[in-house]
Amino acid sequence: MKSKTLRNLVTLIITAVLWGCGIYSFTGASTAADTIVVAEFFNNTDLAPANLAQTFTNDLKDFYQRNSSLSVVQDNGQLRIEGTIVEYAIRPIAPVSSGNDQLADASALTRLTIGIKASYEDTLEPKNSFKDRTFSFYADFPNTQDFTTVQDQLEKTIFDQILLDIFNATVANW
Repeated sequence: MKSKTLRNLVTLIITAVLWGCGIYSFTGASTAADTIVVAEFFNNTDLAPANLAQTFTNDLKDFYQRNSSLSVVQDNGQLRIEGTIVEYAIRPIAPVSSGNDQLADASALTRLTIGIKASYEDTLEPKNSFKDRTFSFYADFPNTQDFTTVQDQLEKTIFDQILLDIFNATVANW
């Protein structure tokens, strides 16, 4: 009987602490807002695929819906995020000597970098808002692979990290 009372007391204390700390979710999202507007992101790069901005916008909406209790709405959200894809760069890295004076040196790896500039408005807590913050990430692939065969996977890997970074900077307050 004594252990059951103790267990109930511990459960009650843990529940009170979690509820007493305000609105909290185990994904880290903590906001009093109920709605968010994710405006269409724009592609402002020369090299990025034409549908990249649409893909990013849809992925961002899905990320907020999966990882928070926010409802994505078209207009008049308590939160608003918008932005532009500002970098889509493919650069050689890890140079390797050809060992031959007659041949050009090459690189063993190539890096795809994607940069997003985002602005966030929190109408309930204006101090959490920011303007033109850049979020960037990259992924490398060996030169033995053709870029077009790995492009989708590289973009997904990069977007996964950027989505997490944007989420943490907005509603998770990290």
